[in-house]
Amino acid sequence: MPKYTLNINKTSYDVEVAAGTSLLWVLREDLGLTGAKYGCGIGQCGACTVHVDKQPIKACLLPIEQFTAGQEITTIEGLSEDGDHPVQKAWIEAQAPQCGYCHSGQIMQAVALLEQNEHPTRDEIKAHMNGNLCRCGTYLRILTAIEMAAKTKAPTF
Repeated sequence: MPKYTLNINKTSYDVEVAAGTSLLWVLREDLGLTGAKYGCGIGQCGACTVHVDKQPIKACLLPIEQFTAGQEITTIEGLSEDGDHPVQKAWIEAQAPQCGYCHSGQIMQAVALLEQNEHPTRDEIKAHMNGNLCRCGTYLRILTAIEMAAKTKAPTF
């Protein structure tokens, strides 16, 4: 099997997996980083959202051979050490999760938005979050959490 070196959450990992294995399965099964979830397997739900070079991607869609050691992959586990990222704090304050299954992907998508646009309008939030589904329907609380995070004075997200 081929070997790959990945930079995940500022740590270098060497993995030996079959070509074609998705980044999601490498994260979950080989590295024990289970924050990104398997939802649909076709990139439609967003439960597997992680960042690659600060851009949100659906980890279920991309095979491991598309990633290089120079790329910075960030999962929900690497967002903050103590769950104190402004978006995570807002998520708790707004009581956004119900079952919580989709929320690591939701948070990663929201962080990407706020890194690009620190003060998005509600319509911009809706458009950006459109690819992340919540089976429990907590969309209004998710919107509220993102608006709350945008109001923080954190220098960067």
